[in-house]
Amino acid sequence: MRTVKTASQLRAAVSAWRKAGETVGFVPTMGALHAGHLSLLGAARAAAERTVVSIFVNPTQFAPGEDFERYPRREEADAAMLADAGCDLLFAPGVEDIYPAGFATTVRVGGLDDVLDGAVRPGHFDGVATVVARLFSLVSADVAVFGEKDWQQLLVVKRLAADLAFQTTIVGAPIVREPDGLALSSRNAYLTVAERATAPLLHTTLVEAAREIAEGRADALARARAWLGEAGFRVDYLDLRNADDLAPRTHAPGRLLAAAWLGNTRLIDNIAV
Repeated sequence: MRTVKTASQLRAAVSAWRKAGETVGFVPTMGALHAGHLSLLGAARAAAERTVVSIFVNPTQFAPGEDFERYPRREEADAAMLADAGCDLLFAPGVEDIYPAGFATTVRVGGLDDVLDGAVRPGHFDGVATVVARLFSLVSADVAVFGEKDWQQLLVVKRLAADLAFQTTIVGAPIVREPDGLALSSRNAYLTVAERATAPLLHTTLVEAAREIAEGRADALARARAWLGEAGFRVDYLDLRNADDLAPRTHAPGRLLAAAWLGNTRLIDNIAV
């Protein structure tokens, strides 16, 4: 595996593959990699002949007071994981490579960015859309893989790629979970031992709420929010939405999405309904 840090080095490597007639798969990450990220790489490798993984902790998607400074960074260990998993190229740019001097463009995906996480974290998806657009223009991949754990982000990226006519197919990869149901996340490292024991209740609650929704219980969502509160979570949202546009559910399939704090750790999860 090669590691490059500049846009010119990245483009040279991808251009050489293109000249050889090879397809390119891309997985953008913020590092602190785990088995969930490696599953995304596996999906990219299955879809393309060459793979690029980026590691960039994007400052524009963090609001003031969020965890940008303490977000886990371990590039050396991440690089070793990627090499062992068969990645061809690691792109590990600095902020100046993604946002060079004078950079003044913001990308906004309307209609998907102001509900759920977008409502709780204003501007978050502007930062996501802007960095993804920048990375897509640099990598020019045939396929890009995003995890379904952040379902809203996946929809934002799909709309971005369609609206801006990127020649990159967006693939969603299933959530990877611990044996107790907790969705893998880099932020799980923040959990204390006691919080880690409680954290799987987020997924358990979603599963139970989905069952009650299927049974026709009108108070299923309110009950689920109450269960989480009693277990020590601070709920940002727990809601049932259309899976394709995140509008309040009017048709099948639906998606039950939640974000909740446990101590100082914010967890997100979702399941199909």
